[in-house]
Amino acid sequence: MITILSALLFLSPAQAADCSYDRAALIALDQDRFDQDLDGGWRALANRGCEHAAAEAIRDWREAHKAELSTLFWHEGQMRANAGETDAAIGLFQRARKRTGGDQGGAWALYVDGSIAFLRGDKDGLEAARAKLAATPKPADFDEVARDDKGKPILMPDGNPWRIQWPLNLNVLDALRRCWGQTYKQAYACPRVAATKQEGS
Repeated sequence: MITILSALLFLSPAQAADCSYDRAALIALDQDRFDQDLDGGWRALANRGCEHAAAEAIRDWREAHKAELSTLFWHEGQMRANAGETDAAIGLFQRARKRTGGDQGGAWALYVDGSIAFLRGDKDGLEAARAKLAATPKPADFDEVARDDKGKPILMPDGNPWRIQWPLNLNVLDALRRCWGQTYKQAYACPRVAATKQEGS
């Protein structure tokens, strides 16, 4: 559910980010430090604009730990998408789709479907997924505190729990709609200044 978008979108060769990293040290991290630390783990690479390197690090970590966690597939997919590796990103998103059952699992699947539709250039598919997600009833047991695959609260850099709203990730699909035609990386971070009545349609 979490991605870090670098501000270094357009780097000249002279400004190219240093994407080197200590592979062994990253692989040695436990899951929380590797995947849930908003300033460390693979995100330290993403923050430098090194999405391809971050994706490779996630792949290496999950293979080394034999981890079949949807969050890892999703985060690797996001990094692949940010790096323009669309086909690989779609495959990873599809693997991340099978996450949970119940209403929240259904909402997650719709978010994934909408994201895949965006990557495929399928605007009707994105609109359909967004409409279904917006109409999904809030579960009675919905927890506003974001949690990892082990059920542990995800903490923000200030130490407070990361809080989420229902419907899950509707704001992201709206961003993809607002900046349709741009790259996934650009559209994911599409500013709300362009928000119009389209979002409520």
